Amino acid sequence: MSEAIWITFAFTLGLLVKGVGLPPLVGYLAAGFVLSGLSGFTPLVVEDTDVLSHIAHLGVLLLLFTVGLKLKLKSVVSPEVIGGSLLHFGITCLVFTPGIHYLAGLDWTTALLLAVALSFSSTVLAAKVLEGKRELRAFHGRVAIGILIMQDLIALVVMSLAAGKTPSEWALLIFGLPLLRPFLYRLLDASGHDELLVLLGLLLALVIGGLGFEAVGLSSELGALIFGAMLANHPRSQELSKSLWSVKEIFLVGFFLQIGIGGLPDTNALIFALVTALILPLKGILFFFLLLLFRLRARSSFLSSLSLTNYSEFGLIVASVALPEWLIPLAIAVSLSFLLSAPLNRLAHPIYERLASRLAPLESRNHHPDEQPISLGDTRVLVMGMGRTGTAAYDRLREDEPRLMGLDSDPAKAQKHSDEGRNVVFADAEDTTFWEGLHMPHLEAVILAMNDIEGKVIAARMLRKKGFTGYVIAHTGYADEAEKIRDAGADDAFLTMSETGVALASHLNDQRHPVPGSAA
Repeated sequence: MSEAIWITFAFTLGLLVKGVGLPPLVGYLAAGFVLSGLSGFTPLVVEDTDVLSHIAHLGVLLLLFTVGLKLKLKSVVSPEVIGGSLLHFGITCLVFTPGIHYLAGLDWTTALLLAVALSFSSTVLAAKVLEGKRELRAFHGRVAIGILIMQDLIALVVMSLAAGKTPSEWALLIFGLPLLRPFLYRLLDASGHDELLVLLGLLLALVIGGLGFEAVGLSSELGALIFGAMLANHPRSQELSKSLWSVKEIFLVGFFLQIGIGGLPDTNALIFALVTALILPLKGILFFFLLLLFRLRARSSFLSSLSLTNYSEFGLIVASVALPEWLIPLAIAVSLSFLLSAPLNRLAHPIYERLASRLAPLESRNHHPDEQPISLGDTRVLVMGMGRTGTAAYDRLREDEPRLMGLDSDPAKAQKHSDEGRNVVFADAEDTTFWEGLHMPHLEAVILAMNDIEGKVIAARMLRKKGFTGYVIAHTGYADEAEKIRDAGADDAFLTMSETGVALASHLNDQRHPVPGSAA
């Protein structure tokens, strides 16, 4: 019965929140607090919360596993990720600890643990927002995820110290996990494309990664993340991620419901949460200037920082171990940060467009690997977005067009294409500073093959704004999106599935009615 109530409230409030332009997860949080308030009238509302807690935990594990599937470990081992995360953690604790001690009148140990809990950013929210915008592999997305991973590792150390537990000697076995990669690759190859693929993901994320790591005294979250990362370089890693998408989304609803059902706050808890909400912008500002210090451009720094401007569910986990009496105030603080962060991240690109003229002068003059080209040289045909569709278009065009270039917002992917002999460079179509400095004197045609509709619309609009009069074509999965792309300036936008059907029919006709004199 309680499950039916949870589902009903989550769907209703999620739908209402989505109707006003906010992510549904904000509605799930609200549903949790409403259910907590109703618990005094009917105990059915909060029955079997252990079940909900278990579902929530599974959702977090699956999310971290799918994040790992999209993670290139070399993107974590970089100065901006390691230095940015450690400096932010140190500065936050150094500033927040005395502030909490003197303003709230708490002892130094409690103040320090609260500062630690507030220093983390939400892996669940940031990964979900970046994934929803298909920016996990963009440079700023990978920087944000890398910092979150570092924070999660710090949180695991803090929890171990606070709980007074140490990993067992069997934990040393994790250093041998890379030896399992060939075996895992074979399992993934042998799993096919149906339910066995889903079961393999659940096995690795929840059983081997989750329960396996817990059995040796390590975090199950870390285990899920590591096993996902071990498969990140496999050609079918993204297929595995997509196969787990629905299961992960359903379980994550339980995570957000659980936060709210935890209990309604008293006055002191509300005051604490409101104060933390007021100082939340300082968290993002600190991240922004630290990333500038590591020579990132203003846009990359801004987008990464905005993704990290929230409080973390890991703060709640730390509190459950070390500060149980502060769990509800921290839960309200985390919830308020989600309410503020989610809509801001949804509007991240338009916000930066408005602030670009003020933020760009703060950039370092030294170049960073996220630097983008300022000229297309003698390029006549440009392919923007080098995924499967863009790569297929590029390979077909280069048979007849030597002056061809591809752009992609993932530096690692651009480098991979370059190593394979394609003329592909890193560039982000949604970056206004890229367009402002771009020269394209010989460009005649552009293919927009990025994954997200927002990138195609911005690219089409910016091309026309710069006076480009050549042919612009795009693909998309939906008729309403095709109309938006055309309105932004594209000459045409084809529906991917429709064009696939047309191509299949054309191949069939060629076989049934071959042109006289052609090969059969």
